[in-house]
Amino acid sequence: MTDPANDNGLIPLSGEQAREILERGEIDQDYRMLRWSSNYAFLVGIALDDITLTAVYKPQKGERPLWDFPDGTLCYREYASYLTSEALGWQLVPPTVLRSGKRGLGSFQLFIEHDPEQHYFTFDESIKPQLAKLAVFDYLVNNADRKGGHCLLDARGHLWAIDHGITFHTANKLRTVIWDFAGEQIPAELLTDIDRLCHDLEDRESNLRKTLDDTLATQEIRAFQARIRNILQTRAYPVPGPGPNYPWPPV
Repeated sequence: MTDPANDNGLIPLSGEQAREILERGEIDQDYRMLRWSSNYAFLVGIALDDITLTAVYKPQKGERPLWDFPDGTLCYREYASYLTSEALGWQLVPPTVLRSGKRGLGSFQLFIEHDPEQHYFTFDESIKPQLAKLAVFDYLVNNADRKGGHCLLDARGHLWAIDHGITFHTANKLRTVIWDFAGEQIPAELLTDIDRLCHDLEDRESNLRKTLDDTLATQEIRAFQARIRNILQTRAYPVPGPGPNYPWPPV
């Protein structure tokens, strides 16, 4: 995967190392609120063994109630999206963990240094292969809010996707700006990864299934499996259906 870096941008880290720091590191008590977030979100430093990472902390108690998602579940959905990205081997979602911070339980996700002027609507053709993964990923996790500004490029040109709080609904909720591939055939190598994900979820003793059983509702996992099976059967990217298909605002 693309290596995350420490807060000083000097020491490259693997995803496993970054996750360990997020899980075990000491959380700095100096929280900086992200003012543009619809839910409470904070930038925090997390340090372990002289390495400090910057993370985005989204506390469960700061989640805005939604009419169509159960209260207090958005941080779990952030974590489940990360687990799915890792199980696929696509490294689209930055390392993410669930743990308690100053404001209680929440998700802690590695902050990706990026140019905020670069996003989906400014990307050139070189990013298209990475977007091809993200487009099918959003269908699999049933992302209801894939805005252009949720697509970040790091200094190495790796595409990262953030903000997965409203995912994994049992009803079709796919709202995205990435319809570039609608109706096209999904590349065979991506289908191979999706097939592996399918088997992991069917195995109730797999680490992925056990963790998701503790993270999502049973009916949400069943709907997730149904979307996976549908993709493996059709072998094609989804097309816009009835109802709202684009998020607002788009960026």
